[in-house]
Amino acid sequence: MNQITDLRSDTVTKPSAAMLEAMFSAPVGDDVYGEDPTVNALQEKTAALFGMEAGLFCPSGTMTNQIAIKAHTAPLTEVICDVTSHIYQYEGGGIAFNSLASVALVHGTRGKITPQQVASHIRPLDNIHFPETRLVSLENTSNKGGGAFYTLEEIAAISEVCKRHHLALHLDGARVFNALVASGDDAQAYGSYFDSISVCLSKGLGAPVGSVLLGSRDFIKKSLRIRKALGGGMRQAGFLAAAGIYALENNVERLQQDHLKAKQLEEALLQANYVESVLPVETNIVIFKLNDKYTDAAFVKALAEQNILASSFGPQMIRFVTHLDITDEMQQHLLEVLRAMNTAAVATTL
Repeated sequence: MNQITDLRSDTVTKPSAAMLEAMFSAPVGDDVYGEDPTVNALQEKTAALFGMEAGLFCPSGTMTNQIAIKAHTAPLTEVICDVTSHIYQYEGGGIAFNSLASVALVHGTRGKITPQQVASHIRPLDNIHFPETRLVSLENTSNKGGGAFYTLEEIAAISEVCKRHHLALHLDGARVFNALVASGDDAQAYGSYFDSISVCLSKGLGAPVGSVLLGSRDFIKKSLRIRKALGGGMRQAGFLAAAGIYALENNVERLQQDHLKAKQLEEALLQANYVESVLPVETNIVIFKLNDKYTDAAFVKALAEQNILASSFGPQMIRFVTHLDITDEMQQHLLEVLRAMNTAAVATTL
């Protein structure tokens, strides 16, 4: 097969012809002046979906997360999050750099933390040796947790702890629609539990760029000032926002297809003689551990020789991420290659 099957991430998708048409025909204005009608429509649409008052369109999920953290915290305060969280692992030390805040790391299960763990990490206010706990951040779905997700019931229980201790609750919704499609939970209900939500449009939904930060009107007004200071003010950004609107209207329910493909990969890998274990697949992320037949580097190289791209995710660990650009033909080719590797020549070093 000559086509490249790219499973490195769901960020690698290209805009479809219909999405490009929506982008090219979008009415635009200067968003720094608040005059881009398509940006305004995207912000209002996303906020309404989640039952929030307002939204702010930004270039990336890292920016929406970092803006939210800075808006919720201050120097000498602390953020509670799982040790595998994107905000801690993959945002360049942004919490320290942007917010001068500390981080209380929780060792959850597959990226998910419990209400009890949150409560146990809250600092006593009367002890000057500790930073003041100010914010709890959850990630849905969990990247390093293999696409595991919080249900609305689990979110509600953590929210109750936060409210009792006067803490803000933020959601890094990098793949929040994957979580909603898999769980059947109501997006509008999120607004009653979270003080802020970052909604990524450029992963499974297939937009080329962008995330929307959601919250109260006052929170978004404060966040707008922070976005300006971070260099996130864009001008005729409606061309990009139009892709986000198209994605929200056309690419949410089809995430079920990505989940089905991920389950098919899980089944094939569980039968493979070169796989030691596979994290349970819940959405579109498949993380598995190789035995000593292959190193992770040798395995990635063997796949690349078959025009399949994958990510090494640590020693002997591999990650696949399914997405809308993985066709049925690509999926079939991938499954055939994975089965053939049961009898392939052993390549343990690279």
